[in-house]
Amino acid sequence: MNTFAAEQGSYWIETAPQGDPHPSLDRDLTVDVAVIGAGIAGLSTAWELARTGRGVALLEAGRVAAGVTGHTTAKLTVLHTLVYERLRRIRGPEAAQLYAQSQTEAVRRAAELVEELGIDCDWEERAAYTYAEDTALVGELMAEAEAARAAGLPADYVTGTQLPFPVAGAVRVAEQAQFHPRKYLLALADDLHRRGALIYEHTRVVGLKEGEPCRLTTEGGATVTADDVVVATHYPIFDRALLFTRLSPRRELVWAAPIPSELDPQGMFITPEQRTRSVRTAPYDDGQRLLIVTGEHFTPGAGHVDRRFERLADWAVEHFGKLDFTHRWATQDNDSTDSVPLVGPLPTASRHTYVATGFGGWGLSSGIMAGRLLTDLISGRKCRWSGLYDPRRLGTVIREAPAFLRHQAQVARHFVGDRLPSVPSVSVDDIARGDGAVVLAGGHHCAVHRDEDGELHAVAARCSHLGCLVAFNRTERTWECPCHGSRFDPDGNVLQGPATGPLERRNV
Repeated sequence: MNTFAAEQGSYWIETAPQGDPHPSLDRDLTVDVAVIGAGIAGLSTAWELARTGRGVALLEAGRVAAGVTGHTTAKLTVLHTLVYERLRRIRGPEAAQLYAQSQTEAVRRAAELVEELGIDCDWEERAAYTYAEDTALVGELMAEAEAARAAGLPADYVTGTQLPFPVAGAVRVAEQAQFHPRKYLLALADDLHRRGALIYEHTRVVGLKEGEPCRLTTEGGATVTADDVVVATHYPIFDRALLFTRLSPRRELVWAAPIPSELDPQGMFITPEQRTRSVRTAPYDDGQRLLIVTGEHFTPGAGHVDRRFERLADWAVEHFGKLDFTHRWATQDNDSTDSVPLVGPLPTASRHTYVATGFGGWGLSSGIMAGRLLTDLISGRKCRWSGLYDPRRLGTVIREAPAFLRHQAQVARHFVGDRLPSVPSVSVDDIARGDGAVVLAGGHHCAVHRDEDGELHAVAARCSHLGCLVAFNRTERTWECPCHGSRFDPDGNVLQGPATGPLERRNV
């Protein structure tokens, strides 16, 4: 079987309406609130704020809902693998309860908007499961089910599912949802525009001056003046409070293939085994369902992406039978060291800059939650769970120290090792067509890609964010920073932050 016959690209982006393009910002602007980033968190925040009557500008470096949210697996659930027992242990039972309540409200909010706005987004109610095939994990699953029930969720421990293979056990929460994320967000953007908000695409923000008011500078030179600013760029592009020390990026791979509707397992499933395996289906043509399998999480720049795709495809075929894959893509998210997103005031001297990040693979419910929470904060209203998500929660650092130290040790290896005068073992002549490598040229590290026509594309090898050496992802034809997850195309243009500036061109 040729598992790589599938089209490289997100099914959600391919099958959503293109929508009317929004202009790029080419003039100075003054608004009540500027929101940077038009994914689930940014759009939800902008929509909630516009509903309060505020003047909002939404600024997106690419296209609306075409970034991380356009590459998700689109499961909208309060069951986030194994989070409740960990929360109860690290931050106490009240934190677990607040997490459950806030995520439940987010799922309900999405359902309300789908009905209120008449959004056609393939909305389906499904039960969510965290399962394991290995009996050694049964104790963890039972503890998670008990912790989730104690937090107020209708969670059960079960020993059987409709998956086409046996499981040792699973945590089950009913009445969750799955949907087409880009159709949902494009409808939200249309309604946001009708409410008078300003939406700008291809408008990369590169500067922030905090104060009263705040001022943003775009790559094109335009200035946006706003009373409040929300940074919803997935990984914060402005991080003067060093939140990056508490965030670790990871990528995951996705395969999609049609299956007969009678083989639909009728649920959303995830296991922490084998570097994650996630399963759901979506409506497809001719009465079929589209099987969507996700997993093989890894640090950006870690390499061997083709092998990881192969392992995930082999697992899918082993568990679901012969599959004709139609799509494959990759997604990226950031894990916080205590498994709780960072949503609230950016920990700086400014009282008017806010952030939403660290969704840990559960950005749909957490992004919708962030929209409600940030709107409350900007409006001066109290929110019961603002303390749970507050990015300034330094009191949890000691309790989350093991995860914090592991991440920092990994980043430190790059910060130190990437600055040692070691000579890469690869020369330009060694780089095959379609591949890339970091080489020494003229005493400088250069990131060199040889395209399929044999032409060389050389750029600076140090990430424009904080200077770690990038690595080449041959499968996706990108340069990736292993420290904080910035991604660049072969010519050095930014594909994904936190970097805001390109990799400079080099001659080799």
